[in-house]
Amino acid sequence: MKYFVLLFSMVFSILLACNSSKTEKKFDDKPKLESDTIRIVNKEIEYEVLIIDIGFSSWFNSNAKPRNYYSQAYLEARNNVWVLEWNRRTMLSSQYNPNLYEMSINYDTHIDYGYEVNYMIYNYLVYFQLKYNQKLGGFTPRI
Repeated sequence: MKYFVLLFSMVFSILLACNSSKTEKKFDDKPKLESDTIRIVNKEIEYEVLIIDIGFSSWFNSNAKPRNYYSQAYLEARNNVWVLEWNRRTMLSSQYNPNLYEMSINYDTHIDYGYEVNYMIYNYLVYFQLKYNQKLGGFTPRI
């Protein structure tokens, strides 16, 4: 009887432990992109991002994580490093393919661009690195 009570309490505690770890994290739906020209606007700070890249919308619709999967701080940290490297490569057109790095990105770390702008820039930079086999900075892009 002693072993039965011990066995029952062990099984019960295991079930209780497994049940407590089943909290689901809720994410907002990600937007469906319809065109290969993506326009991201934050009217409060008068900032606009225009992405023209064939294939980005289909990649985004099938691979991008939903909104709020990453925190804004995470997105800003990645964007900061990747945009700095992007801009460095834009200035060094003799060392890097000028067809890939045509324009610099005006990204100021002291400005809060909001979640949506950071989310879309992050996803584009992940897409860019995977599609063109580039590595911008010390972080490997994840999908």
